[in-house]
Amino acid sequence: MTTNVLFRELTTLEVGGAARRFVDLFSCEQALDEYRRARAQGWPILVLGGGSNVLVSDEGFDGLVVRWQDRRLDVLENTNERVLVRVGGGWVWDQWVAESVQRDWAGLECLSGIPGLVGAAPIQNIGAYGQEVAGLIRACWVLEWETGHEIRLSGSECAFGYRDSRFKRDWKGRYLVTSVEFELRPGGVPQVRYKELQQRMEGRPLTLSEVRQAVLGIRRSKSMVWDPADPNHRSAGSFFMNPIVESAQAEELVAEFPDMPSWPGGSGRTKLSAAWLIERSGFPKGWGEGAVGLSSNHVLALVNRGGARAADLIRLAGEVRRGVQARFGVSLHPEPEFVGFSRPLEELL
Repeated sequence: MTTNVLFRELTTLEVGGAARRFVDLFSCEQALDEYRRARAQGWPILVLGGGSNVLVSDEGFDGLVVRWQDRRLDVLENTNERVLVRVGGGWVWDQWVAESVQRDWAGLECLSGIPGLVGAAPIQNIGAYGQEVAGLIRACWVLEWETGHEIRLSGSECAFGYRDSRFKRDWKGRYLVTSVEFELRPGGVPQVRYKELQQRMEGRPLTLSEVRQAVLGIRRSKSMVWDPADPNHRSAGSFFMNPIVESAQAEELVAEFPDMPSWPGGSGRTKLSAAWLIERSGFPKGWGEGAVGLSSNHVLALVNRGGARAADLIRLAGEVRRGVQARFGVSLHPEPEFVGFSRPLEELL
């Protein structure tokens, strides 16, 4: 166990105070030992993945921070129709995607370049360019802290939604995701549904490798690939989720703003583009001053330009959120998890 590890060394935003105690976990037995020790001492526990979807307060986290390191890769079934593979939660997500593409297993190629670890993928139900992990996850293996049992939860039990799952709601804090079962298509043809990706693929061979490279190219052009040489690299990716509103409200907005993008959001609801709303509310790419601002390549990314504090990012996020609310009457909700703050999220922003 290491003490007083700075979150700027553990997160892609590179802000936040110290983790009072930090440990890497390599087995369920070790995890349970650390959990029981923390409970006995009255320490709260934070499970940290790649640190790419979290904003930690300047006060840090006065408890135990754990990071799961299992990197198993077990092929459970491999037929002409499907391959079922169990992947350790400690795999770096993009390395696992690269491995699946190299093995000619279709399904994950459009999720290339997303930072973080495999164990975090089902919690957030990550998605991009027409793919979501919800459609590929058959089960999650989890360690239940209270009982000490490792159990298998089916994908349907996880109740996946847009950037959502039960792990973020009624299961929050109950489990540690140890591995994930994916069902992929061996030798499958990539399914390219997203318009921008379709345009990028024109004239290129429709292979998993080409789609992966096209996705990485798009993400790189938006500073959404981790690259220390990019001045926009200190971010948590998309800071705000695309808002889902009642379809009646969306129709009123589209009538007033005909160029507003919108998509079906399910059950009489409509999804809007957070990026479009932000830009039309007076916050262009590169907006901001001092140590924080919007990425010069993508308005959804709030960036630490160097030396920023968590309080600076909270102030920036609040200003953007209030601006969109005032202009369009739409509430934006942050995508990263907020850690170590004494006040509720709604009060912070």
